[in-house]
Amino acid sequence: MADVANLPGASSSQKMSSKLLRQKAQEFLTSRKYANNLVDIISQWDESTLSCLLTIETIFVEVLKRGDMYLERTISLTISEPSPEARYINWLRNYYEELWEKILASMEKYRPAVQLQALTTALKLMAEEGKNPLEPISNLGYYFPFHRLKPILMKLLSPEKDNASLISRFQEIIEYPDALYYTWKCLPSLTPKRQPHEIYVKNLLELIHKLSLPKEIEATKNFIWDQAGARRALNKVWACVMHWELTPELHKQLLIVLLERVMPHLEKPVLLTDFLMDSLDADGPIGLLALQGVFLLVTKHNLEYPNIFTKLYSMFEPEIFHTKYKARLFYLSDLFLSSTHLPEALVAAFAKRLARLTLVAPPEDILIILLFVGNLLLRHPGLKRLIDHPQGEISEENNGAGDPFLMEERDPLLSNALLSSLWEIKALQCHIVPSIASAARFIREPLPSVEYDMASALEHTGGHLFDNELKNKVKDIMLTFERPNSMALPKGERLLQYWQLTTMH
Repeated sequence: MADVANLPGASSSQKMSSKLLRQKAQEFLTSRKYANNLVDIISQWDESTLSCLLTIETIFVEVLKRGDMYLERTISLTISEPSPEARYINWLRNYYEELWEKILASMEKYRPAVQLQALTTALKLMAEEGKNPLEPISNLGYYFPFHRLKPILMKLLSPEKDNASLISRFQEIIEYPDALYYTWKCLPSLTPKRQPHEIYVKNLLELIHKLSLPKEIEATKNFIWDQAGARRALNKVWACVMHWELTPELHKQLLIVLLERVMPHLEKPVLLTDFLMDSLDADGPIGLLALQGVFLLVTKHNLEYPNIFTKLYSMFEPEIFHTKYKARLFYLSDLFLSSTHLPEALVAAFAKRLARLTLVAPPEDILIILLFVGNLLLRHPGLKRLIDHPQGEISEENNGAGDPFLMEERDPLLSNALLSSLWEIKALQCHIVPSIASAARFIREPLPSVEYDMASALEHTGGHLFDNELKNKVKDIMLTFERPNSMALPKGERLLQYWQLTTMH
């Protein structure tokens, strides 16, 4: 074994190749007489960071598996010189801690590829250390290196750098229940009560969006999922987040995370009322997302909001067709207006406003609106008079002139919708797109007995089809039926047949 008391530094300052670094790593793992190779590898960190990360990962994953750094704690009553074995272990452990600092620093320096590799190396070392602890443990054989996880999370939640790509990579380890639980447990201590930097907020919301909170997970290797503990951690984090001032972009991101991850697990969701009400007043996606939150409070937590239909009515503007969340608005509106006990004047206003919007809507949205209006007529048979209202012919012939409907009126009950007609839908029967012209003919035929499925219709819109295709996994495509075994063309190839004819002549 090398004399670790006098281990020198790197013997050369020249840049080593990846091949030489791997060779030094194998020598180090083969025999302790090559212990100095570790110092040589570390000396190359700034010149070949990516290669050093891969080399260090190879070395210490194997070292942890073999237990070369395991140190049994013994109580000694006499002061004695440590043995060569103990000296080597302490030397190796000191370098191991130094390398952890370098790995963590690499997650915020260097180019993106190096940062991703630094995170990957840190996660692999943390996982291996969990399987092979450096010291004796007493918790029924289960151990999680929590002290390694927290510094990793601190780097991910950087206040200076957008770490979306690193957080996506981190998602790989939180598929394991224990890593997921300890990530939740760690977050409250990393969430400041005072207003943090904008980039920090973005990173935190990005991380929470990647974290799940399952109700129950089967225990593995003595680890028991603590649902109550994870939920408490989430509530502590969110109590801080809700008091921060947000830019419009972060406001939108927060609402998405709230609706998709957080809201079902909050202890008192009703406390969100003021925040969601204020968010409803915002234009565009923020108001739409807040509408979904209000809908959940109304339907699941008995929140009373008398002006919800007025707010919903005001959201149907031509600009809605240019937002990403328009399908969400149609779906929620269909749910809000599903009751047959709503006043006919209110429902008529929605039907008329939707019909008017078909004049400026994209073709795919016109089809959705036609289904929506059809559902409203089915729920409220009294609205069928809008189809053949005496005002209809006048309005259609004059392109809407003389229509008593007040499109600019914000209160649906004052819009005079019951005095108008659905002449816009009749006009669509002459639309240049055949599918729209055909769909608009429902207004002159007997209505179906069953409502249209809005959720299914929305899933088949162009935007959703495109998103679904992007999510599909790309499958390998077979390019040949026979594996080539030489430079010659495979048997049966048509070009080969022509080549044979040419050679015959």
